[in-house]
Amino acid sequence: MSDVVNAAVAALSEKLSGGLPGTAKFVISGEGALMIDGAGVRAGDDEADVTITADRETFEGLLSGDVNPTAAFMQGKLSIDGDMGLAMQLGAALG
Repeated sequence: MSDVVNAAVAALSEKLSGGLPGTAKFVISGEGALMIDGAGVRAGDDEADVTITADRETFEGLLSGDVNPTAAFMQGKLSIDGDMGLAMQLGAALG
């Protein structure tokens, strides 16, 4: 597993201490994937209600708050497959 995924798990665990009401998967292109659900955040590549895919730079920008999730989606820097409502809840939690 990549250092990027490990760092993302740690950072998201702090931001999303309450978990999510569904299952989300973040795919970081070329690095790996992580899962977020009611139990918290972990590295993994399981089935999810929503899958969000971004490159490393965009993902790190989302975590730091330098990249707006809605703007990244509209610019094609981030793709969403599945439950858009859950993706929006996750975006709000990151902001």
